[in-house]
Amino acid sequence: MNQKATIKAITSFLPAGKLTNEQLAEEFGDWHASQILSKTGVSVRGVAGTDETASDLGVAAGKRLFESGACTPGEIDFLLFCTQSPDYFTPTTACVMQDRLGLKTSCGAIDFNQGCSGYVYGLTLAKSLIEGGSASNVLLITADTYTKFINRRDRSIRTLFGDGAAATLVSTVESNSEMIGPFVLGTDGRGANQIIVPAGGLRCPPTPETAIEKEDDAGNWRSAQNLYMNGADVFGFALRTVPPAVDQLLEKAGLTLDQIDFFVLHQANKFILERLRGKMKIPVEKFWIDMENCGNTVSSTIPIALESAMDQKRINPGDRVALVGFGVGYSWGAAMVKII
Repeated sequence: MNQKATIKAITSFLPAGKLTNEQLAEEFGDWHASQILSKTGVSVRGVAGTDETASDLGVAAGKRLFESGACTPGEIDFLLFCTQSPDYFTPTTACVMQDRLGLKTSCGAIDFNQGCSGYVYGLTLAKSLIEGGSASNVLLITADTYTKFINRRDRSIRTLFGDGAAATLVSTVESNSEMIGPFVLGTDGRGANQIIVPAGGLRCPPTPETAIEKEDDAGNWRSAQNLYMNGADVFGFALRTVPPAVDQLLEKAGLTLDQIDFFVLHQANKFILERLRGKMKIPVEKFWIDMENCGNTVSSTIPIALESAMDQKRINPGDRVALVGFGVGYSWGAAMVKII
């Protein structure tokens, strides 16, 4: 037997604040709540409070994991925190979370900024730490608060995104087979400006001018300090990239599509997911869409979906599951995992 990395537990956390389709329909005036649900697959989104950050959500998810009995804070050897909404430019948010979670001071802690493919990238890092002998228990936390970047009058994306977090415990297990992996990773920075907050960082610092809101041709309002997404280009990117990534993953794993028990993709929106499922000819009973009560939570969509599918007994011990993240960057990642 060899030491292998495995997903031991997943817990999620959504903020108390909510944005419902009924509220959006009332604000926008010419939409019905049922239309929003039909198009996006979302009924309600979590919305972080004014003073609530991604680290707050991530800490809450981590504490839930400890309360579940999966492990104790003292057993964590490394904290990986994936977010695109850190508390500070410096210090590293993961260092702040180490203290708040009560992790030992010999625990490593780093942030990484990856977005929609972040969970798969996090699994590659966790597996490397464990199978390289640097850690026995890795706490992978994903959390984002995209609603803080979205203009209230931007109809194109306000219906999609919600805030949320997930904590995943990746631990060692004695096994002769891979429990996490292989992986397929990819990057195409030519799409960087298709999902972007243009101003606010060091490339384009915030100024009174970057805060000025303007209306686009479709009637959406935003400033350069708000999130912009080119939905049509993102859709095309997903259709071009995800099916080949899944084919490459199957080839690396030496498996056929029929041998995969379940597929969990980044929960971008219902329309994209249904088109991808049809293009890849994945049976509906093997394909998970479950974002109605949380929206697109960016780096947390895959672990939240995994937790939900396992709770509902759609994914069971021994199942082989394909995970695929894709989006901001452009970046994508696919991983094969076996559930214990």
